[in-house]
Amino acid sequence: MHEVFFERVITDYLTGASIQDSTYEDLRQGLARMLVEEKGYPRHLLRPKYAVRAQVDGREEAFSVDIAAFAEDGTPLLALFFCPGEVGTFVRESVAAARVHQPQPFPLVLVTDSMRILLVAAQDGNTLGEGWYAVPRWEELPGLAAAHPCPPLPPERLEKESRILAAYTALGGACCGGACELTETSS
Repeated sequence: MHEVFFERVITDYLTGASIQDSTYEDLRQGLARMLVEEKGYPRHLLRPKYAVRAQVDGREEAFSVDIAAFAEDGTPLLALFFCPGEVGTFVRESVAAARVHQPQPFPLVLVTDSMRILLVAAQDGNTLGEGWYAVPRWEELPGLAAAHPCPPLPPERLEKESRILAAYTALGGACCGGACELTETSS
């Protein structure tokens, strides 16, 4: 399935900014609403369409995290990815994106197609939970992230993870013909 953009503008739930509507945007908005209203995540600590940058063959490339959650001090906690297909086939790509985030990886990854959801530890790729009850509440998230730390990768491993991420992204093709926009970049 391919993301298609519509000729209408909606208001982003997290930022209040005007954004272009798409076939996937309603799902992203629903996921953001669920994190805030049902799981207690502070809206100001969630960043939609967050860019993770990686060096691949001497070129900097940006990869999108649908919703990134951070602690008050800016520490990355959770990277959420919406996938338009079998959730299990997107886990490795999502873990690679979490691992290459600089200066510190995201320790936890959520991958969902809006019907199935997996919570995964970025360090080892192990599944920590499945289903909507596996989505940690905000007050649980820092402790869960601390229990599954993902230290920064050494340069040779960072290069390999960046290549894995680029390969998966290339295999899937451009998500929307290059039309999607990242709203924030990593430092």
